[in-house]
Amino acid sequence: MKIRFTLPFAAASALLALSACNSEPETIVGGGTPDDMAAELANAAPVELPPSVKESKTYRCKDSSLVYIDWLSGDKSANIRTEKAGMPTLVKAEEAGKPMVAEGYSLEGSQSSITITLPGKGSQSCKS
Repeated sequence: MKIRFTLPFAAASALLALSACNSEPETIVGGGTPDDMAAELANAAPVELPPSVKESKTYRCKDSSLVYIDWLSGDKSANIRTEKAGMPTLVKAEEAGKPMVAEGYSLEGSQSSITITLPGKGSQSCKS
């Protein structure tokens, strides 16, 4: 008995749900609200992306310590780490080929042989 009464009710519910669908395509019209920042964005200075890592090298220094250098694109900056997973220190130069410096740090040389100065240590040469 229950099947006879629930079947028509289920069919009526399905037809009601389908009848609510609209088969016409939806039209979207742009240009409704003006962009509040359009003038600011048009006059903004161009954005310069940070340099990417060009090459990462490990160097053995004269005192047998290891130094990890990430050479950055543009040849005017590098990241120095004294531990493999340590925090990097960014050193920069005004132009390519000049020594890269930061507070207490100095780095110069090529990617095969460098001279580095670290805080609390003197200048020493290192090789990759």
